[in-house]
Amino acid sequence: MPADVRIHPATAERWDDLRVLLAPRAEGGDACWCLAWRLPSGEFGRMLGPDREDRLHELVGGDVPPGLLAYVDGEPAGWCNVGPRSAMARLVRSTTIHPVDDLPVWSVVCFVVRTGYRRRGLAEELLDGAVAFAAAHGAPALEGYPVETGGARISTSLAYVGTTGMFERAGFARVAGTNATSGRRPRFVMRHDLGEAAARA
Repeated sequence: MPADVRIHPATAERWDDLRVLLAPRAEGGDACWCLAWRLPSGEFGRMLGPDREDRLHELVGGDVPPGLLAYVDGEPAGWCNVGPRSAMARLVRSTTIHPVDDLPVWSVVCFVVRTGYRRRGLAEELLDGAVAFAAAHGAPALEGYPVETGGARISTSLAYVGTTGMFERAGFARVAGTNATSGRRPRFVMRHDLGEAAARA
């Protein structure tokens, strides 16, 4: 029987499900909590794991959820960090991924798929959900900064930003190169125009 996959915004009532995906194995241990792109590098580096958890908890309780959760047969299985580029402080200050223009785009910065649910296309489901999510919030375009694999299989730790092939299948086009790499492989700025979809939303 095919799995039942559902995509939902990471709202406050889904906090426990998000913790399943992002919390370190040891309670109170250090973890990224998917804030590396949302905070300036210095602030992120000074912040301990529990403080990062508190900060993400605040974001989940805000007006615009900071990302999307994927559920497989009711179980939390994946996460996509997506929001306005202007809210991604490290991205705004990045010296390797420069803005293409002044359009107030949204950005997809990372994916997390739980062990046991990988290589099922769940990241692609989340990316499709991110396109709809950004359009529903009036974003004129959605960007990602995936890695070009050259057709080779790469580890999940390197593919957390997504792959260019995955973004192309979701309707994104390459608009610029970057000076960023993942596993020594190049990354590109890829964009999905949402003008008409955002207007309908």
